[in-house]
Amino acid sequence: MLTPTADRPTRVARVAVFTVFGLNGFLLAMWVVHIPLITDRTGVAKSTLGMFILLMAGAGIVGMRITGPLADRFGSRTLVAAAAIIMSAAVIGPGLATGPISLAIALACFGFGNGALDVSMNTQAVHVERAYGRPIMGAFHALFSGGGLLGSLLGAATLRAGWDMRMTLGLAAIGGVALTLAVLPRLLRDTDTARAAERATDSPILNETVGDYLPHTAELDPPVAKDTQSGQSDAEHDQREHRRKVLALAVIAFSVLLAEGVAGDWSTLQLREHLGADAATAALAFGAFSVTMTAGRLAADRVSGVFGRVAVVRYGMLLSALGLALIMVSPWIPLTLSGWALMGLGLSGSVPQIFTAAGNLGSDKAATDMSRVFSIGYLGLLAGPAVIGWLTAVIPLTAALAVPLIAVLVCCRYAGVVAPEPTDRLRR
Repeated sequence: MLTPTADRPTRVARVAVFTVFGLNGFLLAMWVVHIPLITDRTGVAKSTLGMFILLMAGAGIVGMRITGPLADRFGSRTLVAAAAIIMSAAVIGPGLATGPISLAIALACFGFGNGALDVSMNTQAVHVERAYGRPIMGAFHALFSGGGLLGSLLGAATLRAGWDMRMTLGLAAIGGVALTLAVLPRLLRDTDTARAAERATDSPILNETVGDYLPHTAELDPPVAKDTQSGQSDAEHDQREHRRKVLALAVIAFSVLLAEGVAGDWSTLQLREHLGADAATAALAFGAFSVTMTAGRLAADRVSGVFGRVAVVRYGMLLSALGLALIMVSPWIPLTLSGWALMGLGLSGSVPQIFTAAGNLGSDKAATDMSRVFSIGYLGLLAGPAVIGWLTAVIPLTAALAVPLIAVLVCCRYAGVVAPEPTDRLRR
């Protein structure tokens, strides 16, 4: 099957966005691997650190909500550069902090930059994907995971070598700013997207094979004159329908990221408590989840191109539900590890499909739509682990996994909300 062929600027932009996603994961990993040293240096207790992490998350949500409208006004290219530079410069802040107050300020700045970059880079990714005329969002998110792995390995290597964390984080900051400035000219301007998409499909041969990606304008009814009152009523109806779709996507994002957050924070402890695994074996639970999550994102674009977004989300959620069910009933470590692996594979393709759908709702405020969907989804990422923690006070941890199980089944039931709009170039 032939697929749309992108021109050289679009292919270069794709590599540039890959780089930005990898940089985001890398910078987050550099903070995470230095948490023990940072807490020792600042003297903050674990409970205080938990509050500061919530502060960082809150600042991230503020960054998301501010960045969406700004990206719609000034373009995602400009906002990607600004957010990546802010986050890169801010990564050194926690390493320079000497007490609770300075650490709180540093984490708020870092969180703000991360939230702003999340929205702006995903908006730019939607533009590049639209220019390609076929699904490529999953690969971007796979590069985020790859950047996190690289940051973890390099951070661990510098710690083993005895480097001062301020030097390591300082080099990460300088490298991040330099990399951002290098890729900035290669990102797409938002106004270039439509022209690039037209060039990608400007072929009589390709037009026969990519009809599903393009609006079928010939099938549309001719315009009919409407009176002013009818036009206003239609506009109000369209606005209500648009808000409903944004809210539906936000609920799906909340549920998916809730399940992902639970796996990230509780998988290792579940294996240890439920089956008595030692610390090294218990760590394999999150490892199994992470490996299949990354592999699934690498494959998600091809699967989405063949079967469509709705199928990726619906059957992915069924796979996740199967994994969670195995985890809850399994009496053996290998079967439990298989459950976490299935859960990671099932969840892997859903977030890219949700973001693609949010960025292609036919609105001229795509970045604002994405910021709303992502900020509510991010709340799920935070709420999931917290809810499980509260439930473990009254029921076993394994039983509490019924919460993410219900969440993924809800996503499965309502997966149709990610279906393409009539004007969406990615009509699969």
